[in-house]
Amino acid sequence: MLGWRDFHRMKAREIAVQAGLVLLVLVIVIGSVRSAQVNLATLGITSGFSFLDRSTGWSYSFSLLERSIDDPYARTLLIGFLNTVFVGSISIVLATILGFVIGTMRDNRNIGLQVISSVYIQIFRNIPLILQVVFLYALLIHFPGPRQAYSISDTVFMSNRGIMMPVLSLPLGAVAGVVLGSVLLGIGAARHAGSTRRALAVWLAGTVVLFVAAAILLTPDGRDLVSYPELKGLRFVGGLTLSVELVAMIVGIVLYGAAYIGEVVRGGLAEVPRGLREAGESLGLGAFAVWWTIRVPMALRSIIPPLGNQWIFIMKATTVGVAIGFSDLFYIVSTSITQSGQTLELIAILMGAFLLVNFALAQAVNWLNARLALKGYGS
Repeated sequence: MLGWRDFHRMKAREIAVQAGLVLLVLVIVIGSVRSAQVNLATLGITSGFSFLDRSTGWSYSFSLLERSIDDPYARTLLIGFLNTVFVGSISIVLATILGFVIGTMRDNRNIGLQVISSVYIQIFRNIPLILQVVFLYALLIHFPGPRQAYSISDTVFMSNRGIMMPVLSLPLGAVAGVVLGSVLLGIGAARHAGSTRRALAVWLAGTVVLFVAAAILLTPDGRDLVSYPELKGLRFVGGLTLSVELVAMIVGIVLYGAAYIGEVVRGGLAEVPRGLREAGESLGLGAFAVWWTIRVPMALRSIIPPLGNQWIFIMKATTVGVAIGFSDLFYIVSTSITQSGQTLELIAILMGAFLLVNFALAQAVNWLNARLALKGYGS
């Protein structure tokens, strides 16, 4: 047996080895940074983040905020970051919904639904995402011009400029506030409503109330509550325009991500004991009731961890937008590097932004997984 002194010697040796490794890593990092600074100075390239205050002098395709070619790099990078989070968030939500549909079809007893979902998964999972996005982009830019645009009830229009649709005449800040309020309301309902059906009803009703209140109180004076797109000359005015790049990005990422999420959902549903399903059926529950009240709640405990990995993957997949000129953060950083030459600083900003977003996603998944864990399990 080890004595008390021997134990302390081993611990001291382990601490010394770890401290030595940390010191070695710090020396390497500091040496690399200083070497890079010397090399940049030799080439006449200044280092640091002072360039963020300089004007960019160039524009890009899409922005959630007002933009100008005179914007400084700091604002332009912020816009790129918001674009990335915007596309990633929408793609995560839509891919999750479609993935649950595909996964349920794969697990269905109907052979036809199984074949359709299997073919879908094999097609979209085995074609590289960048090829799918480029194909969709090439398809959309060959739509007819605004004057010959495809129309749905003279309300929604599709042309080579994108998709034009009605939108509430609300400021962007009001929309963001309503979305945030809806998310917080959903979290509160999930924690205190007691049942899934009641939580869903409370969330839907509360979200509708938030939108109605925002529409009544925050609609700018002199504007209609809803703005509709109208063709004037060679372009549409009013309404909401989804650019070709944005549509290709969202559709491509959603179809690709849903194929992987569908397999995650199918695997989770398959792990639910067959006896639980038969017990529900013996109580007179229909197929949907068994799926919604028994199988999905049980399957979520095994679905959430791999589903979180897919959400993080979808967020990182937004970088394919550079192939079609979509102004996500990766595209903005790439263009900024070409224009400013601040390679190290901009790559550091890019890595830090993705680290922040994906770390937040991982923490949200961990929280959700902990909430769904059976009480007493693992304790």
